[in-house]
Amino acid sequence: MDITNLPEDLWEHNETHTSDLQIFNYEVYKNGSRNRIGLNKNVFSFLLDGQKNIHFSNDIISINETQSLLITSNNVLVTELVGVSSYRCLLFFFSHKNITDFLLKHSHSFSQNASDKKITDIPYFLLEKDNFIIHYIHSLQQIFGLQQSISQKILELKFEEIMLYLADKYGTVFLDYLHYLLINERELSFKMVIEKNLYTNLNIDEIAFLCNMSASTFKRKFISIYQKSPGKWFQKKRLNKAKELLHNNQVTPSEIFMDFGYGSLSNFSAAFKNEFGYSPNHIHSN
Repeated sequence: MDITNLPEDLWEHNETHTSDLQIFNYEVYKNGSRNRIGLNKNVFSFLLDGQKNIHFSNDIISINETQSLLITSNNVLVTELVGVSSYRCLLFFFSHKNITDFLLKHSHSFSQNASDKKITDIPYFLLEKDNFIIHYIHSLQQIFGLQQSISQKILELKFEEIMLYLADKYGTVFLDYLHYLLINERELSFKMVIEKNLYTNLNIDEIAFLCNMSASTFKRKFISIYQKSPGKWFQKKRLNKAKELLHNNQVTPSEIFMDFGYGSLSNFSAAFKNEFGYSPNHIHSN
């Protein structure tokens, strides 16, 4: 399981696990921008200090230490922002099998509440950190250092505990989401990922990563669908959007060049002029 690509001297973690259940105490001391993280399990991310920005293939969310997330197994880009002294979170990993076992065990409790409501394709479930969850996090932290045979049994109980609590707190919304996780493979259509990231500042390699593809595979598939290379296609679309914003006097060139993936104003201006025959400053001077 790849939980981070940061150098080891920048982060510390403790770990304990049982088969599919696994917890990490994760801490870094400097901001990290758009780290590529591959999740082959679902995870509860309990944020303790700092801010976490997560870029999914079809959505972006930011949370602080008053919130937590259930994140589905996926490839994500994570930006970690240091809080008072560090960025800290407690991660509790679990598999689809853990969800299935939980629902089967407690089906009698939920059968009357379950609904057939269709859940939209959202790769996370946002949790507000109330007193119960705060105490729950503290109890998880006490598991570190216990004998493995003991920690295994406790983790099983702790997983069941949090799931029962969330099912009671959020009701059918949470239960429907669990069912959705089991029947949906989370393979978003290629075009949906492209459209969701059309006007972001992500580069081609980052978008390919969110599609769970190598850069070469991504480029081949992109060309087969759009009949253009992704680099030229994205550049044209983004420059046209920038031109529209500039003509509407909504922004200035210096305010938007980074939003469309350019590292400097000069690079943006050069690409803009090459595409339209005049510089972006020409729009504001007329």
